[in-house]
Amino acid sequence: MSLKLYNFFRNSAGYRVRIALALKGLDYEYKSVSILPGNMQQLSEAYKAVNPQALIPTLEHDGARITQSIAICEYLEEMFPAPTILPKDPVTRAQARAFAAAIACEVHPINMVRTHRYMEQDMKLSAEQRDQWYKHWAMTGLAALEQILAAREKTMFAFGGYPTVADIFLIPQCYNFRKANIDFLPYPRISEITARCEQLAAFAKAAPEVQPDAVPL
Repeated sequence: MSLKLYNFFRNSAGYRVRIALALKGLDYEYKSVSILPGNMQQLSEAYKAVNPQALIPTLEHDGARITQSIAICEYLEEMFPAPTILPKDPVTRAQARAFAAAIACEVHPINMVRTHRYMEQDMKLSAEQRDQWYKHWAMTGLAALEQILAAREKTMFAFGGYPTVADIFLIPQCYNFRKANIDFLPYPRISEITARCEQLAAFAKAAPEVQPDAVPL
C-alpha cells in the first residue's frame, strides 16, 4: 500500500486529511506544495497535472488520485474503516457530515488565499476592509456552528464519544480563526471541543507547526 499526500502545512483542507490519516493510524508520504506568495507551487503545470483545480490537498493511493478533503475523508473511511470517523447511528452520521460540509462549503472559502488575493488585487480593498469582511463571515459561521452543537446533548466530541468528521473539519477552521484573532468567547461549546481534540495525539501529530514544511509566518 502506498499513500502520498500533496499538502501544505498551513492549508486547512490538508490539515483535515492529516487528522483523518492520523486517527486511522495510516502512514503516508508527505509531498509539500507551497501556496505562499512568490512561490505558489499549486499553480505550476507540474501540480496541475496532479490536480487540475490547482488546489490542496490531493491524496494518491496506489496511483489513484483523490481530491477535495470531504471526498478524501470518505474514501479513507471506505478503504480503512477502522477506527471509524463517522457516528454509528445513521441520523447522527448524516448530521456530522452536514456539519463538516457546512465548514468546508460555507465557512472555509472565506479564508482561502485566492479569495483574499482577489479582494486585494482585483477588488482593490484595503486590508482593513478585507479584515472587516472576513471577520463578519467568520463570526456568522461560528455562531451557526455553535448553535448546532448547543442544541445537541452534550458529548465528549462534536457528535459523540469519539472524534468524527465534524471534529476533523472543525479544528483546522478554528486554528485559522485564532490566527486571525477571532474572539472565541461567544462560542463556548466550540472552544471546549477544540481544546479536547487538540490534546489528542492524532490531532497534535497533524498540527501545522510540526509538519516537515512548516515555516514561521
